[in-house]
Amino acid sequence: MQKYYLVGSPVSHSLSPAMHNLAFQTLGIDAAYGLCEANISELPNAIRKLKAENASGWNVTMPDKQAMCELCDVLSPEAAISRSVNTIKNIDGKLYGYTTDGAGFLRAAKENGFSEGMRNTVLLGTGGAAVSILIACAMNGAEKITVFYNRESSAQKIIPVIERLQHYLSTGNLSENASTPDAQELHLPEITLASLHDADTLNSCIRQAGLLVNATNVGMAGSHNENASPLADASCLTAGTDVFDAIYNPRKTVLLSQAEAAGLKTVNGLPMLLYQGAESFRIWTGCEMPTEQIRKSIFV
Repeated sequence: MQKYYLVGSPVSHSLSPAMHNLAFQTLGIDAAYGLCEANISELPNAIRKLKAENASGWNVTMPDKQAMCELCDVLSPEAAISRSVNTIKNIDGKLYGYTTDGAGFLRAAKENGFSEGMRNTVLLGTGGAAVSILIACAMNGAEKITVFYNRESSAQKIIPVIERLQHYLSTGNLSENASTPDAQELHLPEITLASLHDADTLNSCIRQAGLLVNATNVGMAGSHNENASPLADASCLTAGTDVFDAIYNPRKTVLLSQAEAAGLKTVNGLPMLLYQGAESFRIWTGCEMPTEQIRKSIFV
């Protein structure tokens, strides 16, 4: 039996075991997906145990995604640029690291007809989800991306990511332990940083954008700003701008309600969550996850 795990802390709330175990069962794959509780200090020892067990692979969640990079032998281009890993494939003790959040975002966006709007993207936030979305947009046809940060310290953290991304898109070169990319036409979009507190710039950029992505926690259930929107002035939501909110709880955030009221196309974070898991499943098994069955059984 193949064994897969979710590594991180906490992990008990995750939907990943239900998703992957249902997929294994549906496709008749002799495999099981379990939980491995480990914080950053416990991660190296946890990974040694998983390798000793000959686990076929594992997902990594917070707070371990960046620390896992240092334990990988080979990184995908996206993982090397973001310095973050959420999917590991173990081949004879050699660990291959990937980040699938960007692939999950792309599939969700394309499925909902957001590809054209992605050419001019406004991205709110600089955390892990925002970084994955930034890289995905930049590698898949975006011509202009404006990233809005909340604090100056957040801006300083994302600048090295942008520099690595621009270096890769300009040269095709990655760090020495990263995998060689498939031959592709590399395109360098214009990437700009701006403050979320600069209302004039924010509103102007959104009015011109084809796609607005919220990757902040504003509007997330359980947060102190659950009933808020990242937009103080919703009048900037005009025709021609699609709105993607990476939050999936609640299903309809205040931002999505504002966008719907303006007659815009909207998507929440549930498809991104589903499809990033599907990408991990594909990396591990070579099979397509039965996403429709999982959507109906788990994402109800």
